[in-house]
Amino acid sequence: MVGNAMISAFKQIRFGGLLVLWLVALLIFAVFAPAFFTPANFNSVLQFSTLLALVTLGQTLVVLTGGGGIDLSVGGIVSLSGLVIASLMKAEVPVLIAALAGILSGGLLGSINGFIITRLRLLPLIVTLGTYYAYNGLALALTGGAPISGLPVSFGSLGQQSILAFPLHTLVLVAPIFLVLQFTLNQTPLGRWVYAVGSNEKAARLVGLPVAMIRLGVYSLSGVLAALAGLVADSWLLSARPNIGDNLELLSLTATLLGGTSIFGGSGGLGGSLAAVLFFTSLQVGLQMLNVNSIWQLGLVGIFLIVSVLLDRMIRTAETK
Repeated sequence: MVGNAMISAFKQIRFGGLLVLWLVALLIFAVFAPAFFTPANFNSVLQFSTLLALVTLGQTLVVLTGGGGIDLSVGGIVSLSGLVIASLMKAEVPVLIAALAGILSGGLLGSINGFIITRLRLLPLIVTLGTYYAYNGLALALTGGAPISGLPVSFGSLGQQSILAFPLHTLVLVAPIFLVLQFTLNQTPLGRWVYAVGSNEKAARLVGLPVAMIRLGVYSLSGVLAALAGLVADSWLLSARPNIGDNLELLSLTATLLGGTSIFGGSGGLGGSLAAVLFFTSLQVGLQMLNVNSIWQLGLVGIFLIVSVLLDRMIRTAETK
């Protein structure tokens, strides 16, 4: 009983702390930056949140499968897949084919992570950190550090158009993908397998679950979602930048943990991760309106990450007692 009470208390602290921080931030913005609450700024928050939301959904699935699962390569995949899409468009490949090729390249890059982790049995942290540098280095080498610009104006519809105050990419990508993944996790055997593998890998193997294939699948899906983020970025800016994915690995991991997913796997979900994404994005936009240096913003993310891991460790300790 005491253990259950402690677990519940720690979980409430994590969720309640996020809510309190959000309310405090909104109060500060209401006093010092009232323009934050305009429909135009609401649109900006959603506009900025799409890239992080897509990457975080993939990151959450990777962490849920346990085994030290983490994907630090997502920023590199966003940048490199975006360059693939832009390069093909500049070569006059039809937009749809270029977009599909970029998405497939993201899936391939993600599957490389999954293959090395599941077949060669190397630590996900080391593998994805290594591929992050490899993918980022390749993006810089292919472009010399310069963006690929001059993409077709018609391609900007996905990234620039809105319906009422909602960006088009939020409505046609983030919302449907979230709903499909949420349904899959909560209502299908595949979703239960993901939780089972993350909760107890040994037991999952004993009952015959394809642990390696499940983990390979989530890393591949993480790559696909990162590539979709690269597609949105290209359409939004009408150019592909080799550093567009910088810091997304830190932000997505922090949003995943702050949203309630355990770093040890098997516990959490996509809803909390998406709420944390909106928290981070609104905080970032509000702080920019207050002219707060971006270095301080990144420092706050680091603090949130440490606190999230600490609370997760406390929950894990209480569960084992």
